[in-house]
Amino acid sequence: MTKSRATSIGFVAVLLWALLALFTVGSEPTPPLLLNALCFSIGGTLGLVWTAAKGDLPSLRRVPLKVYAFGTVGLFGYHALYFSALRLAPAAEAGLIAYLWPLLIVLFSGLLPGESLRTGHLIGALLGFAGAAAIISGGNAGFQIEYLPGYILAFLCALTWSGYSVLSRRLGSAPTSSVAIFCLASALASWILHFSLEETVWPAGGLGWASTLLLGVGPVGLAFYVWDIGVKQGDIQLLGTSSYAAPLLSTLVLVLAGIAEPGWPLALAAALITGGAVLAAKSSA
Repeated sequence: MTKSRATSIGFVAVLLWALLALFTVGSEPTPPLLLNALCFSIGGTLGLVWTAAKGDLPSLRRVPLKVYAFGTVGLFGYHALYFSALRLAPAAEAGLIAYLWPLLIVLFSGLLPGESLRTGHLIGALLGFAGAAAIISGGNAGFQIEYLPGYILAFLCALTWSGYSVLSRRLGSAPTSSVAIFCLASALASWILHFSLEETVWPAGGLGWASTLLLGVGPVGLAFYVWDIGVKQGDIQLLGTSSYAAPLLSTLVLVLAGIAEPGWPLALAAALITGGAVLAAKSSA
């Protein structure tokens, strides 16, 4: 596979993640752990079928257990935090805070051996956090303390995914098919915790089940596989920069769906977060 093709495949993940907030809202009132369990069961099963069809099942036995543990914690932790955040705070605001992960990836990458943190990285970080502050302020409504738990979970979500993405660069030898095991292990953990901690509330009606299915097939399924291909075989700098389009695309989708209001505070926050991330990425070039 050529480098440019792998980069293009990786960019598909960005497009799919732009739909994550929309489908999460559509899956209400399913609790976070149950939603995690359903989506990862779908994404993991599809991945395992794909791996079997290619005849790559034997390669999964050669992957170290520590790799499986790392991937499971990353995928499970990110989505448990993300789904919980969107249940406790408005979807657009929580989603934008969670989408600080592209900026954090650039900052954390600067701390890796052989890399350095430049002035542009720091300015970009300040712009990104200014964007987060703009949406937490709630625009004309002011600071809305009742949504603080959701905001905090969204930020922890950003930290989890950025940490997972940066550290996964050290796992370049692990096959993309191993992502199927990450998903299935995350599904198992989610089922166990759901039955222990949550009341079972299945997706409501056709819209709820359709949203859950689409989550499992796309943003919580295919996206992980194409992202893995792009990160390991494509242009990581170009792919990282393209991921900064996710906050704007996600917010635009929510506005078009009538879930979020197209106000200036939201537009300003999106511009600050995206602008800061792009500035930080250019400083890495």
